[in-house]
Amino acid sequence: MSTAEVTNSSDLIDFLVNKGNGVKGLSQIGLKNVPEKFIQPQIERLNFTQIVSSESIPIIDFSNCDDPKVAESICDAAEKWGFFQIINHGIPVEVLENVLEAGHKFFELPVEERRKYLKENSPTHTVQLKTSFSPLAEKVLEWKDYLFHIYDSEDESSTMLWPAVSKDQVLEYMKWAKPVIVKLLEVLLKGLNVKQIDEAMKSVVMGTLIVNLIHYPTCPNPELTAGAGRHADVSSITMLLQDDVGGLYVREPKGDGWIHVPPVKGALVINIGDVLQIMSNDRYKSVEHRVIVNANRNRVSVPIFVNPAPDAVFGPLPQVLENGEKPLYKQVIYSDYFNYFFSKGHEGKQAIEFAKL
Repeated sequence: MSTAEVTNSSDLIDFLVNKGNGVKGLSQIGLKNVPEKFIQPQIERLNFTQIVSSESIPIIDFSNCDDPKVAESICDAAEKWGFFQIINHGIPVEVLENVLEAGHKFFELPVEERRKYLKENSPTHTVQLKTSFSPLAEKVLEWKDYLFHIYDSEDESSTMLWPAVSKDQVLEYMKWAKPVIVKLLEVLLKGLNVKQIDEAMKSVVMGTLIVNLIHYPTCPNPELTAGAGRHADVSSITMLLQDDVGGLYVREPKGDGWIHVPPVKGALVINIGDVLQIMSNDRYKSVEHRVIVNANRNRVSVPIFVNPAPDAVFGPLPQVLENGEKPLYKQVIYSDYFNYFFSKGHEGKQAIEFAKL
């Protein structure tokens, strides 16, 4: 398909989604300008006057995570910022570097190979190639593709069918990451007076682990587009590994500015999702963030979305309400919340309205 055909054709979605070319395919055909479907409204574009350079999210040393002061700093960051970075978390740097490299390698495969993992072709439902955010529902598309994995450490049969070029690196990363996730949730829930995470609580806060290899190809007009539009995650927490390109921006705690989250070698970015904001009855904050793309370099990031099980029911915790605090949210089935979120494009913090009383 020629540049003119892609830019002007109503078959853009067919090229991107049905044929599996994705944004990577667009970036390979010599576009001088992004197609109109990717151009964000002026109000949704990040400009330099909105960037707050005087603030940065906390960086927390996780090497002694049982220290009450460390736990306090994590809960404090969850309340004030909704975002923080952890260093000295115990995951070897080479494991982090290998999974980032795996993201590059998968998206360097010929389109015929990538296409094998489209929903209708994939050998297992636990891995799928996707593009943008929710391309059939969005008014404006996002400049990214991603390989989506549902991770279950006890289901080796499905993971054997993941792409050979990235499977081992993703599984090794998840093996190291899961204990860190469990510890973070223990600290955050203890801050809400939950003394122990039993099996029922595990199903609510971490019943499903989703890990994505996200690829943001070089873009001819990065100032007009978004790698990810303004949104808050619908996870319990998200653990993000970003490469050295940068491009993640977080809403400042008070005001309308945006704070760049600089890549720190070996660090992991942690953010609170809507689920923990609801369970904490607004004590913890799930915060808007966005991603910009780059004209000169491909960017890869690896988020782990720590979600409830699809049938899990969540709402403000009894431990949070035990002193008479009024609940701000109703009880919600997670699959209903998740499906609502994906039923349209990114809309800032709008999804949480679904759960409000």
